[in-house]
This record gives sequence, structure tokens and C-alpha cells, in this order.
Amino acid sequence: MKIHLWSVGKSNEPYVKEGIEMFTKRISHYYAVEWKFFSLPRQKASLQKEDLKLQEANSLLQAIDKTDILVALDEKGKQWTSEELADFIQHSANQSARNLIFLIGGAYGLDQKILQRANATWSLSKLVLPHQLVRLILAEQIYRACTILRNEKYHHS
Repeated sequence: MKIHLWSVGKSNEPYVKEGIEMFTKRISHYYAVEWKFFSLPRQKASLQKEDLKLQEANSLLQAIDKTDILVALDEKGKQWTSEELADFIQHSANQSARNLIFLIGGAYGLDQKILQRANATWSLSKLVLPHQLVRLILAEQIYRACTILRNEKYHHS
């Protein structure tokens, strides 16, 4: 199984890049892993919020295969413990999933088309977090889940 970490928007800012790269490298000891960034539409400033989300969704849906397992990060999603995330990853691997995609939406979140396609909707927090930090937290939590699955010392519960 390959873990894909997708995000709408610019690539990582220097203040989080090192941490994201470190956790991504650590994840690669357990699973193949890859980041992909989807650029915003060129005319984003002239679009209404819902139109922008729809354009982002159409671009994303073209990149998602029907067999991919998609986890949409959304403020209205279910909050998971680190152990529940580990269980979800293990369950996905047990289903022989080729691709497990974690998707961070744009500034206005994800369109309903994406949320309907998602196999799971996950909220990292009730707090509003900057996208750059969400990327770092996502990478760290996936690494933590991997160590939980291997019963390694990183996670202390």
C-alpha cells in the first residue's frame, strides 16, 4: 500500500518544511509515501467560494482512482485518537488497498463532491489550523500510527 498526502495550495513554507520532510522520511520506513500539491485555479480571486471549491474538487476527482481509499480532512469530520488512525491504516492495508490518500482541502475546505467520495472524513481538531501546520500534524500522526502498529517506543499512551 502507498500512502499519499495531498494538499490544495502552495508547497511547504520553510518554517514547516524540515519537519514535514523528517516525518515523511520516517513514514517511508513503513510504507511508500508521497506528497502531491494541487494548485489553485488561476482566476481564484474572481471566483465565489463555492465555485472555487467545485473547481478544486473537479481537479482532485480526476486524480482519484475508484479503488483508492480517500480520507478527507474536514472540520466536520470524526476526530480519531492516534490508535484509531493506526487501526484505520491497518484496516486499509488488510483490504489490499493500493493507495490510501489523505486530502487537505483549500482555504474554504472541501466541496461536497469530495466529501461524498471520501471513505472517511477526519477532523484533526476543533480548532482552525493553518494548512501548513495541518500538513506537519498529518505527517507526524501518520508516523505515530505506524509506530503504534509496530509497537515501537515513539508513542506513549
